[in-house]
Amino acid sequence: MSRALIIVDVQNDFCEGGSLAVAGGAAVAAGISRLLASEPDRWDHVVATRDHHVDPGAHFGDPPDFVDSWPRHCVVGTDGAQFHPDLATERVEAVFHKGEWAAAYSGFEGAAEDGEGLTDWLRRHSVETVEVVGIATDHCVRATASDAAREGFATSVLLDLTAGVNNLTTGAALTALREAGVTLHGAPLLGSPAGLIRWRAESTDLAG
Repeated sequence: MSRALIIVDVQNDFCEGGSLAVAGGAAVAAGISRLLASEPDRWDHVVATRDHHVDPGAHFGDPPDFVDSWPRHCVVGTDGAQFHPDLATERVEAVFHKGEWAAAYSGFEGAAEDGEGLTDWLRRHSVETVEVVGIATDHCVRATASDAAREGFATSVLLDLTAGVNNLTTGAALTALREAGVTLHGAPLLGSPAGLIRWRAESTDLAG
């Protein structure tokens, strides 16, 4: 059984200092790199997704409502669209760009340089199991993992290597992922006035 790691949107604009920064983004980038180095045989394949906006219409808001519209981010040709420098990309075999002309949260909405979609790429490489990491837990990670499960892949999210925007939306995302049949391991990073914390459910143990 072939296993793949999907790295979701670990880009400069989603990390500290970026135009749509998520607290803990840089830590996620570094943590993914450490895991890739420490467990080189864990995955048969490693792929990544990347927001790749040209003119996504109402996805960019002025002002944004931070629900359906957002500040300009990950615009093609800008430094903000690049992978964070702490993310090791040597093992990434394919990058799936999404959102050129419309909002796109799931990596399964994207395509590689040759136009191949993520589902077809994974199936062509006989992948049956995927593990998902990246940014943000409550948006593109949730959407990508949900679509992976919907496409029939045995799907897990390594939450310790994700960062969420806020407690409310992160909690809702984790509930939705579990309902979709996604296995959850660990807890995502969240920003707080005191610094980074690990999200904890009040009544449910999410550790797998």
